Amino acid sequence: MLPMVGSTREWWRDAVVYQVYPRSFADSDGDGVGDLAGLTARLPYIASLGVDGMWITPFQPSPQIDQGYDVSDYCGVDPLFGTMHDFEQLLEAAHSMGLRVLMDIAPNHCSSEHPLFQAALEAGPGSAERDVFHFEDGPDGETPPNNWVSSFGDRSWTRAHPSSETDLQWYLHIFSPAQPDWNWRNPVVHDFFDEVLRFWFDKGVDGLRVDVAHGLFKTEGLPDAENPGAVVKGLRFNPHMTDQEELHDVYRRWRRIADEYTPTRVLAGEVNLDADRAARLVRADEMHQAFAYPFVKIPWDAEQWKSTAERLAEAHADVGAFPAWSIENHDVVRAVTRYGGGPTGLSRARAALLIVLGFPGAAYIYQGQELGLPEVDVPVDARVDPMWLKGGVSRDGTRVPLPWTTAQEGTFGFSSIDADASWLPTPPSWGEHSIEAQRTSDGSTMGFVARVLALRKNLRADGTLALDKSVRWQAKDDVLTVERGNRFLMVMAMGDHPAPLPAGELMIASGPSTADGLLPPDTAAWIRLRGR
Repeated sequence: MLPMVGSTREWWRDAVVYQVYPRSFADSDGDGVGDLAGLTARLPYIASLGVDGMWITPFQPSPQIDQGYDVSDYCGVDPLFGTMHDFEQLLEAAHSMGLRVLMDIAPNHCSSEHPLFQAALEAGPGSAERDVFHFEDGPDGETPPNNWVSSFGDRSWTRAHPSSETDLQWYLHIFSPAQPDWNWRNPVVHDFFDEVLRFWFDKGVDGLRVDVAHGLFKTEGLPDAENPGAVVKGLRFNPHMTDQEELHDVYRRWRRIADEYTPTRVLAGEVNLDADRAARLVRADEMHQAFAYPFVKIPWDAEQWKSTAERLAEAHADVGAFPAWSIENHDVVRAVTRYGGGPTGLSRARAALLIVLGFPGAAYIYQGQELGLPEVDVPVDARVDPMWLKGGVSRDGTRVPLPWTTAQEGTFGFSSIDADASWLPTPPSWGEHSIEAQRTSDGSTMGFVARVLALRKNLRADGTLALDKSVRWQAKDDVLTVERGNRFLMVMAMGDHPAPLPAGELMIASGPSTADGLLPPDTAAWIRLRGR
């Protein structure tokens, strides 16, 4: 087993973790797809930012229908990304640089090519093999068992054998037909995932990010939904597919496994629930943290930021936990574009990142966020996201490969070999945002992020940002103010007018402040208060 980094303190509570989307990070072999060897070669860059660890999205064997979230072997490495030896070298190199490594696990569903699902298809109705998934009879060969709609916008059921006149069963998938849902009411599924967890924990990974952690169980009996096509806060929502009470027993079981290891392995959940419901999954004997999911959706509005952050922080505090804050990930529009695009969007994205890095708890930065990358309008004929193909919504624009160099041809340094193109096309201006360009640019977003992370680390060390500090949230006149303890305050101007800076030491700002002590619109600052 590889050595673990750091001490046994609960590092995850206030860590900053860098999210790596490996197929778009760095390509070592010139096939246009990022891989583990490319990531290993570029680890010094991640370490130089000053983060505490990284979360790597799926690299396990997969047909790649949903870019790896359709897993066909939970305990392997897809040849697209390399070999198990490549992963072991990556893990060892990361630990040698002081970086913890979290990897992704998708327990709600697998690939339709997974051997257990293929066995279920072959075994037929009524078999033990089919009970590992959700196979059900419909009224006839044309009508599914219920009216559920998938997250991709089409129906949640697909015929097992569409041409069969004797096998009329359907299987459930809350995402694409290539992603059948596991039946978590079957003990076989629990035992299977116990072994998956132990496999990776034994390898030495520091933790797991749990995909669709609020899913897994479906309402017993699989009843019709009252409003099958309901969309809540931009996402399809069916209460029968999510937040069932049986979830908690699963995560208690997983927590016991995580605690068998020294240091304990971390469980970080993707939890798309209201604050109070999400917090129930991070009680002391369940997962360690859950992403503050609303922040990838809420608009640029001080009152909404205040109320959303306050609710999340208070709900987590009630169970002795802290949120994992993020404003970008591989599934949502880049913050620069989401906040208005152009110079305004970039100013807001920088300010927003500064503020969440000062919130109590952990923070996650998505690759390219530190560069201020905008969303890319990928040509329609080049889009590969199943959400686009099924439901008309594309996540490809946030997954375009990183620009490493300013070169105006090839892949902007994404491929170490002179590849002509990457798996998603890069725009001609991509080099302007590159790491190479930002290293030599005064005031670059990359340099700003590195300075913030260094300052944050110092303030954590001297106790200014200790997690036991009281937090006061305020939104007034389009200005968000967050005070932690009696010596640290953050302010973000979210309206059309400047905001007065409080008396104290200006430690860092996301943009220039005016000479008369005013913070311009779309700018944030950290202040050390005096005489408090």
